[in-house]
Amino acid sequence: MLSDKKWLLLLLAALGGVIVFSTLAPKGWPVRLGLHWLVEHFLAFFTLTVLACLAFPRPMVVAAVLLPLAVGLEAAQALTPDRTADLATALIAAAAVASGALLADGLFAVRKRRGKA
Repeated sequence: MLSDKKWLLLLLAALGGVIVFSTLAPKGWPVRLGLHWLVEHFLAFFTLTVLACLAFPRPMVVAAVLLPLAVGLEAAQALTPDRTADLATALIAAAAVASGALLADGLFAVRKRRGKA
């Protein structure tokens, strides 16, 4: 039976794969949630960051890895024939990564502080 950490890593890899596929696939292929695309990007990268912080409990290192990845994926859309790179979307993805990492860092600090009390 798989441990909790392995399930978390599997979920993290699956979500990362869905994000990469949704970013680089032809325009009609990805399934949309019906929300504004900026909200979808924020939720996807925020969730990815929180899961990554749970799997690797060093939020600032996770953010340092995921921030360029988020912006790079948006820039890679300029290489596809039916999509264009968008600065607002890259900034939303970066804000989602930063928000998720800061939230995780704060929660880890509270948990650590409560453990000492």
